[in-house]
Order: sequence, then structure tokens, then C-alpha cells
Amino acid sequence: MNPGKRKTAVAWLSVVSNTTLVVLKLIVGFLIGSISVMSEAIHSGVDLVAAVIALLAVRTSGKPADQEHPFGHGKAENISGTIEAILIFVAAAWIVYEAVKKIVYPHALEEPGWGILVMAISAGANLAVSQLLFKVARQTDSVALEADGWHLRTDVYTSAGVMGGLGLIWIGDRLAPGLGDWWHLVDPVAALVVAALILKAAYHLTVTSARDLMDVSLPEEEAQIKEVLRSFIPALHGYHRLRTRKAGAIRFVEFHIFVPGTMSVEDSHRLAHDISQKIQKQLAGTSVTVHVEPCSGNCGHGCLEGCLLTEAQRDEVRRTQQFWQDG
Repeated sequence: MNPGKRKTAVAWLSVVSNTTLVVLKLIVGFLIGSISVMSEAIHSGVDLVAAVIALLAVRTSGKPADQEHPFGHGKAENISGTIEAILIFVAAAWIVYEAVKKIVYPHALEEPGWGILVMAISAGANLAVSQLLFKVARQTDSVALEADGWHLRTDVYTSAGVMGGLGLIWIGDRLAPGLGDWWHLVDPVAALVVAALILKAAYHLTVTSARDLMDVSLPEEEAQIKEVLRSFIPALHGYHRLRTRKAGAIRFVEFHIFVPGTMSVEDSHRLAHDISQKIQKQLAGTSVTVHVEPCSGNCGHGCLEGCLLTEAQRDEVRRTQQFWQDG
């Protein structure tokens, strides 16, 4: 299965899984009157919306570049991740509101054992699906699937927390029934813990997805690119104006290289092609643009940092350049 179909398939799995969990949690939450279970239903509802957005994003990002989108559709995944983060913030605010309201106006739960069961099912299902999402996200470098995976992984932790809270209520009602009102405060407190974990995930998603919308540079990739460039010494004299950015799974790399002034156009083109090929082999899914410039040996402020020549070699280049200029 090619990467595009693999991404779409796992996105569909997330949609189906979340739909099932939303229905189960809503039913059980209403039946037992648990705000923490209801908050988890809302959380899964947000996960469902996020899964649908991720599905649309991976299908859009897989489209090839066209006249209106010459750089492709990769940023659809970054937009998806940012929207998902916003949805998490909204869900967390609703959960906090409902939890505080229940602390002020508490009421007992009916049959918390059903809540424990549905939370256990939710945690197990989301753990399995999130692991698959993360695996495919790593294989395809998909921001949208990674964001969806974080949604579900957060749901695993929050479901476990709610399950623990309901478990304490169930045990407390049997061991110390006289403290029933106090035991039942565990439910809204657990919901507040859920909200805190959700907010943490939202912040992480916002940073991860929104940074590429701002065309932030890629330090790790730039370090690898510089190593590739050094491997072409002595034909390559230096480089400057190295710029990197990312849109979805696609990296865009641009830089200028300095070659000997006596190098033919054909040889310099071949060198630029070989450099591009090596970078693309090391960094899959990378678009590389190389601009060739003649090296005069007179390194200015803009190119000195990327100069690959020793001082003696620069002197030799300057002498050669002067010789050709003198004719």
C-alpha cells in the first residue's frame, strides 16, 4: 500500500473508532449521571471531529502540485493540526465549566461500575489506534496523523484517570457509605484533571502544527544538509543563503553554492544535480533548489560562514581569478 492510501486507511480507522466511543460514553454518562464520563464523551467527540479533519487533510495533502498550488497541498496537514488544537482548547473549557458546576451542586452517581467498564474499553481501543496512527505518521511524516494520534493518546490517559476516579467512588460507597457526598466529589475533580491534560496536549499540538505554517526553519535538516555539502569539497567552494521550511510531509530547501569561476556551465549543473540528489536521498520528500555562483575567493559577510576553503585555498582562487581577469 502506498503512503497516501496507508494514511487514508488509518485515518478512516480513527473516525470509526471515535464514533463508537462517543456513542458508548454518551449512553453510559447519561445513565449513571457522571460528569467525568460525559466530559470524556465530549473529549471523544472532539477526537472524532479531529479524526474527520485529519482524514480530509491527508486526502488533500496527497494531491500533486497544480497551477494554483505549485508547492503542493502539504500545508493542509498543518492547518488540520492547528484546528485540532483549537478544538481541544474549546473542549477543555466546557469540561472545566461542567466540573465546577457539579462541585457547587453535587449529586450522587448511579452504578459507577458501568462507567469503569466503558472507560476501560475506551482506553484500550484508543491505545491501539493511537499506536497505529503514530507508526504511520512516522513512516509518512504526517503532521495530521500525528495530531490525531496525540488526541487519542491523551484520551487514553484521561480515560484511565476517570476510570480511577469512578473506581474510588465505587469502593468508597461500599467501605464508607457515610461519606457518600465526599466520595462523589472525586468525579468532578477527575474531570478537572482531564481538562488539565487536554490543555497540555492542545499546547503541544499548537506548537507542532502552527510552526510550519509560519515557515520556521528546520535546524536538524540544515545540519544534515551542511554535512552533505562538505562531502563535495573540493569541487564545491562554499554555500550561503541556506533556507529550509516544511509543508506537511514535504521539505523545501534552497541555497546558493560557490564553484570555481573556471568551471563550465555543464559541470556546474552536474554538481548542483548531484548535490540535490544526495540531499533528497538522505531527506526523503525534499524539494531542493540550488543556485550556482562563481567563487572569487573574496568572501563577504554573507558567504564567509559557509565557505569550505582554507585561507590558502582562498588566496589561490583570488590569484586565479585575477589571472583570468588580466587576460
